[in-house]
Amino acid sequence: MHPTRKPYSHAPAESAASAAFVPVHPVSMRPIAMREAGLTLIEILVVLAIIAVMAYLIVPNVIGRPDQARVTVAQTDLRTISAALKMYRLDNGDYPTTGQGLAALVERPTSGPTPVNWSPSGYLGQLPKDPWGADYAYTSEASRFALMTLGKDGSVGGEGVDADIALAGR
Repeated sequence: MHPTRKPYSHAPAESAASAAFVPVHPVSMRPIAMREAGLTLIEILVVLAIIAVMAYLIVPNVIGRPDQARVTVAQTDLRTISAALKMYRLDNGDYPTTGQGLAALVERPTSGPTPVNWSPSGYLGQLPKDPWGADYAYTSEASRFALMTLGKDGSVGGEGVDADIALAGR
């Protein structure tokens, strides 16, 4: 008979509370020694190698994203400002003048033409700055407006994140 196995008997089994848990190998049903229960150095190195390969493949794709995120924020800001300008026009019949600027969306303009039905709560809580810290440019002609940010480089023109981002509205 195997020394670690008990012969079959009709005696009641030990209670679960009094018996200590001993891990057992699933095939041989022999107890696993505590030194056999952990991971080997080779297994740990393999896992680290897999993590390193995944990082090598993923990190280059993530590094260029902050600049793209700033471009997306600028585009979203322009759409938000455009919606506020359209609400201003619905209430007052026209867009703020270029001289009144985007400040007319936050505080009631005091210089002409003064809006008749300006919303007491304003149209924007505050004037946003572009993601690079500059003010958004605004011009208004007749019943049209244009919004623009000069991009990362802060100068006209450019490519990629340095490109100007503009939005025109009616």
